[in-house]
Amino acid sequence: MSAQIRATTLARPAGFLGDMHTVATRALRSIPRDPEGVIPGLVIGVFFYAVNVGAMQDFAKNVPGGLDYKAFQLPAAILFAITGTSRAITLVTDIQTGYFDRLSLTPVNRLSLLLGLMVADIALVIALTLPVIALGLLTGVRFESGPVGLLAFVAMSGMWGLAYAGIPYAIALKTGNPAAVNMSFLIFLPFMFLTTVFLPKEVLTGWMATIATYNPVTYLLSALRSLVSEGWNAAELGEGLLAIVAVWAASLTLALAALLGRVRRK
Repeated sequence: MSAQIRATTLARPAGFLGDMHTVATRALRSIPRDPEGVIPGLVIGVFFYAVNVGAMQDFAKNVPGGLDYKAFQLPAAILFAITGTSRAITLVTDIQTGYFDRLSLTPVNRLSLLLGLMVADIALVIALTLPVIALGLLTGVRFESGPVGLLAFVAMSGMWGLAYAGIPYAIALKTGNPAAVNMSFLIFLPFMFLTTVFLPKEVLTGWMATIATYNPVTYLLSALRSLVSEGWNAAELGEGLLAIVAVWAASLTLALAALLGRVRRK
């Protein structure tokens, strides 16, 4: 009889998809309780767009061929708003409170503990993208690729947010330190400023032009800008997607290694 009771009380695995759905749902529900993890990114994106357009719009007219600086800066503002935004801080809280350790003792799929959070990140990144796009539309930006191009713009932005999210998750799993996670955005700043964030690649010179050539963010910005200003440019979109895949592969590898290391310590 006791063996039967134990058999009926043992937890049974819900499966990878079920576990990932549970983790993602919990992460999404935590977002309204954590506005400090969402609002700063939106403020930074809007501030960056407003200041740069206001300061350099007239100067951009001197660029050979002319330059619609509002359309040029919209993708950069989006990247500032969404890069580094993740539920990694929730993961740190779970680690500090011991909740992550208790989950590790259950039959939950270990990979779902990470990927479930990343699913929630996609929704969060898209939610941050839309207000910045709305600001651009209100200031006169128009998508030459049409409504479908706008959707592609949002989708590509979401893919980038997911690709970079592996870095804060790797830091969270490795350190369990909220301050370290909050500093993860600083890793992105050199990549952002050493690229075509202010001017087209054609007018960059010297070492700046060389670094921008090998910077994956350059090709991401070009792809997003092509959807706004050119229409459907298959070459630039392909290069942008390759840049996202390259960053995603590197960041996810780091995150998975950190996850494996933390689980092994339990």
